[in-house]
Amino acid sequence: MPKDMITSSPRPLRLEPVTEENFDAVCALQVRPDQAHLVSPVVKSLAEAYVHGERAWPRAVVDGEDVVGFVMAFLDFPWDPATDPADRRSGIWRLNVHADHQGKGYGRFAVRAVCEEILRRGTSLAYVSWHPGQNSPEPFYLGLGFRPTGELAGDQKVGVLTLPAGPDTAAATATDPAL
Repeated sequence: MPKDMITSSPRPLRLEPVTEENFDAVCALQVRPDQAHLVSPVVKSLAEAYVHGERAWPRAVVDGEDVVGFVMAFLDFPWDPATDPADRRSGIWRLNVHADHQGKGYGRFAVRAVCEEILRRGTSLAYVSWHPGQNSPEPFYLGLGFRPTGELAGDQKVGVLTLPAGPDTAAATATDPAL
């Protein structure tokens, strides 16, 4: 079974690394036109993943044989090194779900899977940022339990989610309806 498979899902949803085989399908993902100004195209995210090396964790969201989305985490990232060099964070960097596949739980699945990876790496906080305004993903992230920190990342609001800790952390994260 692939490392990134979530076995508690009733569907064969999984995250897969972006490879030569799925690259075109991942890059072809398009959010709704009214959301395009809120998230960068996947190809830009992949370029950033290349530049940031192991601090970026890009993955295709796959249902069966279909690429339905893209998620990229940032892992152990220096948040504001000039102000606090010790402040390193992990979280959701990008989430793109194809317009035809929105509202089906793929985004929720991707966030859960990233949270599992963050926990697996020993971190108990997950961060995300979003553009406020019309069609913003803010209600989505708040509905998953993220809470605004009061910080801004550029012009984006920053949210944080405390992840469950303990020996059953991954199982709890995979089944917790709040995630």
